[in-house]
Formats: sequence, structure tokens, C-alpha cells
Amino acid sequence: MSGKTVAILQSNYVPWKGYFDLMGRVDEFIIYDDVQYTRRDWRNRNRLKSPEGVRWLTIPVQVKGRYLQRIDETFVSDPGWAQRHWAAVRSWYGKAPFFKPYEAALENLYTGRKELKLSAINRRFLEGLRDLLGIKTPLSSSSDYASSGQKTERLLGICKAANATSYLSGPAAREYLDEESFRAAGVQVQWMSYEGYPEYPQLHGPFEHGVSVLDLLLNVGEDAPKYMLGAR
Repeated sequence: MSGKTVAILQSNYVPWKGYFDLMGRVDEFIIYDDVQYTRRDWRNRNRLKSPEGVRWLTIPVQVKGRYLQRIDETFVSDPGWAQRHWAAVRSWYGKAPFFKPYEAALENLYTGRKELKLSAINRRFLEGLRDLLGIKTPLSSSSDYASSGQKTERLLGICKAANATSYLSGPAAREYLDEESFRAAGVQVQWMSYEGYPEYPQLHGPFEHGVSVLDLLLNVGEDAPKYMLGAR
């Protein structure tokens, strides 16, 4: 029986292409959403290109007095965010080569339902964008698996509960991940590299890799995987 590779990444709003590259390389992608919400991070915002340069799109969330809340406990503070974000995407990318083919699907992601929790909103976009990119990896949540502890212990516990034999990690975790603990438990650690991305035709000035995958989709359409590192 072949092994099972999983990735565990925190819930992000319309993340960049690297997030989906990692997703496309594993057998199960686990959204790490029962950990502490971090402010001014990628949980509720991301970057897109506008005629005036790179701009942030941020989902407003309730944070006052909620310093220790988890991502999956974080609520939107202004339900009008979705219409504003969709208007911005439509304004900035309305002339992109593949805006029209994706317009209906993206409009539905923004306006089709009215989730109030950030993690539910992010998952809706992660699943929708995954499908548009042709990635087949199933998504689950860390709360689906019983595991306790901090950092390495918690991640290893999730891997074991998910019957993983291999764990694909983003490079930032090298600072704290204890690979020996994984080896001792029979779980191989692999490291994702985000080096080597080719540039693609992009609107609005100098090329920028560090923007939402929406930019890639709307500029190159079905050719998006050609500009990624291994989405399947």
C-alpha cells in the first residue's frame, strides 16, 4: 500500500500560488484553523494588483477584546466586505484576458453565500479556487483530528491521526519543526521550495510574484498550472 502525504497550513484568504502548489502535491490538505488568529497576517487579507500598484484586500473581523481567539472563532465585523472586494476585483481585472470566463464563478464565491466566520469564508474560497485550478486534493480541517500540544507535537499528532506517512511543510517551519520527532514516529518530513517560479503576462506595471492566485487565474486562465511548480 502506498503512503499518504499531508500538508497542514493555516487558513488564508485568497492565498498566493505557492499555497495551491503545496496543496496540489499532497493526498490531503489540512486547514490549520483551530489555532490562534494572528493580526495583520494572511488570515483575512491578501494582495492584488491595481492600476495604482499592489493593493491589500482585507476582510474586517472582530478583534477587540478577543486577543486569544482562534481562527475558527473569528467573526466578520462588516458583512458588506464581499461586495466591496468583488467590486475591486472587477475594477482592477475587468480587462484581464480571462476575467470573463471566470466572472460568474468568482462572483458566486463573493456573493453566493453569507458566512460570518472567517474560517468558513476562507474555506469557501480555497475550495472554489482549488477547483478552478484543476487541483483534486481533498481539504479537511485540523479540528477534524484529535491532537494536542504545541508546534511539532501538535502537527505530528494531526499527521498520525490522519494516517500520514509523509508531511510536506512550508519552508518557514524549519525554524521550529523537530524532524527527529517525526522520524521517530515513522513520518517523513519533506520541505516545499517556492523557488523557480516563471513570470507570466501580468497587468499593471512591474511583475510581482507575491499576489493572490486570483491574479494568475485572471491573467492566464487554464494555463495557470504552467506557471506553478507542480499543481496536479
